[in-house]
Parts: sequence; structure tokens; C-alpha cells
Amino acid sequence: MTAMTTPEQIPGLISWWDFQRTLTARGPHPTELTMNGNLEWVRDGAFGDWSLEFDHVDRIAAGHLSASAAEAPQLNIGGPDATFTVAAWVRRRQSDYTGCEFVAGVWNEHGRRQFGMFLNLRIWDGDQSVGAHVSSHGGATPGYPYCMDVALGATPVSFDQWHLIAITYDGTQAAAWLDGRLDAREPAGALGGNPFTMPGGLLDGDAPFTVGAVARPEKVTGNAEEGFIETGSAVANPFIGRLGGLAVFDRALSADEIASLA
Repeated sequence: MTAMTTPEQIPGLISWWDFQRTLTARGPHPTELTMNGNLEWVRDGAFGDWSLEFDHVDRIAAGHLSASAAEAPQLNIGGPDATFTVAAWVRRRQSDYTGCEFVAGVWNEHGRRQFGMFLNLRIWDGDQSVGAHVSSHGGATPGYPYCMDVALGATPVSFDQWHLIAITYDGTQAAAWLDGRLDAREPAGALGGNPFTMPGGLLDGDAPFTVGAVARPEKVTGNAEEGFIETGSAVANPFIGRLGGLAVFDRALSADEIASLA
């Protein structure tokens, strides 16, 4: 059997966490994530004996991780020349929560969206698949209450099994990957297709890098003609399951490189 490549063996790595009872990253930038709320270390890992288990209370995250833009500027990827890869080793768990789940990225839904890896976005018929959300302006897609700019995989990510999920952006296209392959979905290039075409880079913002949840309005009302109104704030879209590894790169990895991580 061929040994799995580790993130440190691939050029362009910013930080990667193996979650062996530590929140300090390996790689060129040893970013330390802050634990917010309750998370549990469990003996079941992708890169060793341990992983970190995420849960929820109702629709709210029971715990998540974060690093501010000031603490980890290298993870705050934005600007006209922005490119990235986010890769995560996940073991999902089925629960009574059926909403969308945020894995990792810089995605503050109060007008500061940059990039984010989701599962089960439930838009464009993308239930349970990997979603590569990207934004060049930070807000909702014109004519919609939410951001709809996303590449969505075609394959549901199964529960109770380890998977490598990844999202990439090369400055022109965002793409969603599952278990080392592009999870292509028609119509390619269009909203919800995989890949999805969005040239021009990402919002150059100052939102925190978060893992396992996002900041978002509690409620959105209105319509496309009269405008949408956001009220309140919540930590929501909880990821449910175990996270055994997380890596961020400053470029879009090739298909061969992503396959080597699987």
C-alpha cells in the first residue's frame, strides 16, 4: 500500500493541524487555534490516536475553533490574486441536526465572507455534499438573501466513515473534492456546478478564521425587490462529527496533489 502524503510534503502549506490533543499547527506557521465552548478529544484519529469531536445544541454550535485576522494574518486569504486550498479529514456523525455544516474558512456572514468549506448546504440541490463557498464582495449574491456563489460536489459525504474533503480556488474557479478526486457536477462553471467559475479573487477582509461554525445573522427578512434585512447574530451552522486533520495552503493544489493526500 502506498503511504499517504502528509501536508508538510506539499509546497504552499500555511498551517496544518493533526489534532493529537493540540490546537497548535504544524508547518511554516504554527498557528494556535482558540477553543470556544465545549469540544471533546476522542481516541479515533486520521493522523494518530486522537481527533476532535464537534457537536451542537439545537441549531447552535456547542463549540468551535477560531483565530483572529490579527493572530493569523496568513490564514486571512483575500485580494484580487487570492488562491487557496483547504483540506480536512472528517468523520461525520448523524444527529437530529439537519442544517448545513461549516468545516473551516474565513466566512463571517455579516458581509465579510471570503472562503468557506461547507457540508450539506441545501442549495442548488447539493444536500450532504462538499461545498466550496467563495466571495469577492463579502455579501449576499445579488437577488438572493444569502451567498449562492459556490461549487457543489455531486456525492453525499457518508456518515461514520473517515473522508478527505477539500476545496480549492485558483483565482478563476472554485472546486469541491471528495476522497482525493474532483467531485464534478453539472453544469460546470455555473452557480452550484463543480467547478464554479468566479474570476477576480476574494474579498480582502478582516474576519477570523473559524473551524466548526460561522458567525451569521439570526434572521434575514425581506425580498429581492425591496432589499433584505439582517437582524441579530448567532454562532451557527455547526459541524457534527470528528475532525482528524485540517490543512490550509496558499495555492490551489493540483489533482495529483489532492489525490496524494487521500
